[in-house]
Amino acid sequence: MKTLIRLILTLSVVASSVGCNKDDKASTSTAPASLTIGVAFETLQTEYWVAGYEAIKAEAAKRGYKVVEAVADGDANRQFEQVRNFVTRKVDGIILVPKDAKTCIPMIRAANVANIPIVLFNRPADKSDTKSVAVVADNFALTRATVDYMISEAKKTGKRLKAMILVGDLGDINAVGRRDGFDAAVKEAGDTLEVVARVPTEWNQEKAQAGVVNALQANTDISFIFTSSDFLFPSIVSALKGAGKYHKADEPGHVILGGFDGDATAWQMLSDGYLDATGVQDVYFEAQQSVQAIVDLRAGKQLPEVIRDAGFVIHRSNAKEKAAQMWGANVSRK
Repeated sequence: MKTLIRLILTLSVVASSVGCNKDDKASTSTAPASLTIGVAFETLQTEYWVAGYEAIKAEAAKRGYKVVEAVADGDANRQFEQVRNFVTRKVDGIILVPKDAKTCIPMIRAANVANIPIVLFNRPADKSDTKSVAVVADNFALTRATVDYMISEAKKTGKRLKAMILVGDLGDINAVGRRDGFDAAVKEAGDTLEVVARVPTEWNQEKAQAGVVNALQANTDISFIFTSSDFLFPSIVSALKGAGKYHKADEPGHVILGGFDGDATAWQMLSDGYLDATGVQDVYFEAQQSVQAIVDLRAGKQLPEVIRDAGFVIHRSNAKEKAAQMWGANVSRK
């Protein structure tokens, strides 16, 4: 009898243990996995890239994910090696800001071969046989909306204004979209504007400043300037001050100014009354969508090739309302 009782007790313990193990496995399988995401940025030389970098890391940390970081300092070959290192380390996903639309193709292909999901943050790739998802601002539409607002301000003068655009590096598809958005708005403006200067910058501040200085010397009556990135505003302001043309919006001789990105410099210029408008990229939306895309791709979900950030135009009339959404305004408060 004692032997039988001991046997019954032993079986009860084993059964209880098996039941607990089953419950443990079930709870583990339903819990979100902790991921390791490789984040490779081409550069951190502008406020936008720094803000994006920090937003991605914050989003990953909020979800309990680990981030492996790499910055290529403008060297595409170095970035390729960084991505290959991510592949070797078998990260769970890669978020990439490439130097341009072409050099990233081999990087995407390396991730594809290793079956590692890859998302391009704010700078999409050229068409190819590779597979990736890009989270990017709607450069054309946001630029057009920004320039449309600037044109509405120009029309209030009752004059035909001479205009300048600072064009980004045309190897960057974002720069192409912004240029085309500007041109589309100007085309619809009719006789309101005459574009007399197109300054190539290649995203270089010194080149931008030299180009603006030359344009202002050749066309002293330029009174409308759009830059394809806010980070070039210091170059523009320096050139305008040198020409005696940097005035607030309510002062005589004001040059209508507009840009794209929504950085801290733009916010300060807007607050001080010098900037008319800028197209703001929603860095928080883009970071959240980039991390979520990694999760969704790992789950086998079908995603569009491009996830668009509509952004918004901020100007003097809606600045108070939109400030909290503007990443540059938040940066400037820190």
